[in-house]
Amino acid sequence: MNTELPSRQRRFSRQPREAGDERGESFFATCPRGLEALLAEDIGAAGGKQVAITPGGAGFSGTLETCYRVNLESRIATRVLWRVASADFNNEADIYRLAYELAWPKLFKVEHSIRVYVTAVRAPFKSIEFITLKVKDAVCDRFRADVGKRPDVNTAAPDIRIHLFVTEKTATLYLDTSGEPLWLRGQKIAKVAAPLKENLAAGILRLAGWTPDQPLLDPMCGSGTLLLEAAGMALGDAPGLARDMKDFGFTRLTNYQPSLWRRLCMGAAERRVAAPAKLPIWGSDIDGDAVARSAQNLAHAGLDDLIELRCTDLLEISPPAASGILVANPPYGERLGESAELAAFYPRLGDALKRNFAGWNCWFLSADTNLPKAIGLKPARKTPLYNGALECRLYGFPMVAGSARP
Repeated sequence: MNTELPSRQRRFSRQPREAGDERGESFFATCPRGLEALLAEDIGAAGGKQVAITPGGAGFSGTLETCYRVNLESRIATRVLWRVASADFNNEADIYRLAYELAWPKLFKVEHSIRVYVTAVRAPFKSIEFITLKVKDAVCDRFRADVGKRPDVNTAAPDIRIHLFVTEKTATLYLDTSGEPLWLRGQKIAKVAAPLKENLAAGILRLAGWTPDQPLLDPMCGSGTLLLEAAGMALGDAPGLARDMKDFGFTRLTNYQPSLWRRLCMGAAERRVAAPAKLPIWGSDIDGDAVARSAQNLAHAGLDDLIELRCTDLLEISPPAASGILVANPPYGERLGESAELAAFYPRLGDALKRNFAGWNCWFLSADTNLPKAIGLKPARKTPLYNGALECRLYGFPMVAGSARP
């Protein structure tokens, strides 16, 4: 039986246009699950068109400048992928053909190392590893045919990341324009166990409705991720500016425009707000080591003079202002330890909030769906979010003045 697709079906999307073509290209940006609407806002602000939200990301069209700006300015995006080919398929041979027919040597140099990543949703394949190998072979075979050499494979730190997304009938190839994930801002040198990723922290602040003119308190600050993101938002920092400019994947593609990239970076730097003597942002933690790590990270980012840190217990802390936003990622088993300790902690947390934080809006990210009942408060809002693979909820508790227990 002939398993080849008809030529009409096998024809994949056009070759990428030349750099600077204003008609635009197709991209897909990924983000933590639950933050897709915020990602769409970032894409629109960067000039993206035809934004289409899907679980875990959003597709959009745009120019090379749009791609660079999402990488530079979005606090929500994890990666920005450039779609370079797509086709229907029947079998593994069609996947190989799709990859082989793309002129990879026009996209990046053979001297760059590669790695292939495959994501499949209801795909009819028994082995993702085999499909990954087929794409890698196709890329290397095309380079051999065109330039007589093949690129090396580097699974640890590749120069070029090639992504294949496969559904039941369609395969789509992308080139990663971000390199290292965008939540790696380049600001943190001291970390703690189970850290909150920066783009999730930024999303939590936006979902909580925090604006830079409002007092903000993170009473479980860990390594200071929420504090760093809040300070960046208050000062108008583009999150990509803290990274090494050469860390972005698009700098290793043949259509890279360094003059455009420099102009965008300079413009972003000029938009930075002059730092005041202090920001209305406070952080604390019961763990002195965590406070020390937060202080290290704030100092590394040049923010240590702007944010006040204290080593104190959330159950005993006094609010730094009459009203504001409290945001925290409290322990939920993995971080606290025994369930008995957790059962004792939650009711005390609810009492402390009622007693001390009347007039504040308190937000907690937790994987424990029992948290509202355990602390004795009814959330006004409950937003599903994912912290990595862990399904969580962001609970919002408005602490009305006068609600404290006698």
